[in-house]
Amino acid sequence: MSVQTTPLRGMPTWLAAVISGAAGLFYAYAVWNAVAFLIAQATGPLGLNGAGWALLLFASAFPILVFAAAFALGVRRPPTVLALLLLCGLALVAVFWLNVLAYALIGGASLVVG
Repeated sequence: MSVQTTPLRGMPTWLAAVISGAAGLFYAYAVWNAVAFLIAQATGPLGLNGAGWALLLFASAFPILVFAAAFALGVRRPPTVLALLLLCGLALVAVFWLNVLAYALIGGASLVVG
């Protein structure tokens, strides 16, 4: 008794590139905002202490890490799954960024030298 199976075809490369490129623009915007906030805080009158540098550098790297993880999980799946994974990752980045901003507003004195 033989079982015939059809090979699974992955998503076309061009489609994965289009979906990832479109989502990547939003992730790049998140990185851009985090780097701009880091520069603004670091060049301010008080500067940043070690905790401030660590938090804001991680906030700059976090969208890149989430994009890489979502892409790695979704590139071998159907296009809708890749898009949903990238969208969920973007939502995670947005929530993290709002937490960073809230912490900077509420406990910002603990991030500056002084």
